[in-house]
Amino acid sequence: MNKKLAAALSGGAVLVAALSGCSTKDSGPDPKLVAWAKTVCDAVPAQDAKIRSANASIASIATDSNLPPKDAQKTYSKAFQDMSDGYKALAAALDKAGAPPGVDDAAKRQKDAAQTFTGLSTSYADLKKQVDGLDTKDQGKFAAGLKEVAASQTKQVGKQSDTGTKTLERLEQGDVKAAMAEQPSCKVAASATASGAAAPSASTKG
Repeated sequence: MNKKLAAALSGGAVLVAALSGCSTKDSGPDPKLVAWAKTVCDAVPAQDAKIRSANASIASIATDSNLPPKDAQKTYSKAFQDMSDGYKALAAALDKAGAPPGVDDAAKRQKDAAQTFTGLSTSYADLKKQVDGLDTKDQGKFAAGLKEVAASQTKQVGKQSDTGTKTLERLEQGDVKAAMAEQPSCKVAASATASGAAAPSASTKG
């Protein structure tokens, strides 16, 4: 189908890895901050798995030029919906957790991170809408339409992913990162993402 589309969208899974990053610290963080981290981290594994699975499904058909347009449309549509739902749930988890306690400029950091996930959720919902509207009766028209989707929308998704990584890095500085590192749920997500990190990149050529 479209290898460039799959490659451009793989950045989303990388972004989730940033949310579940682990570190170590000699002295433990504030218990209130640990409780905050648990609220956020507990939402990560399920959504991380959903987003990684969606990326994998897109990568799996990216090089299949013989796949019927309707089947490809169905795969893309479900993947984009899953990604949209996953990022929406992560944004909700950050909103529910609120600002990390005892952290400088915490409210802005938390708000920026949540807005990043909300923006990605909206972008993937838009991608789903565009793919659902493509002409599947003609292989050529569908391929051309898919190419337009890739050209017009994945740039935005890629930019949001880059911005999101930076906002998460700001959110996770110091004690916040140490608190998240103590959470088993974040450790599980980080491990799963690391083990499957190479999968989306398999379709980056071409």
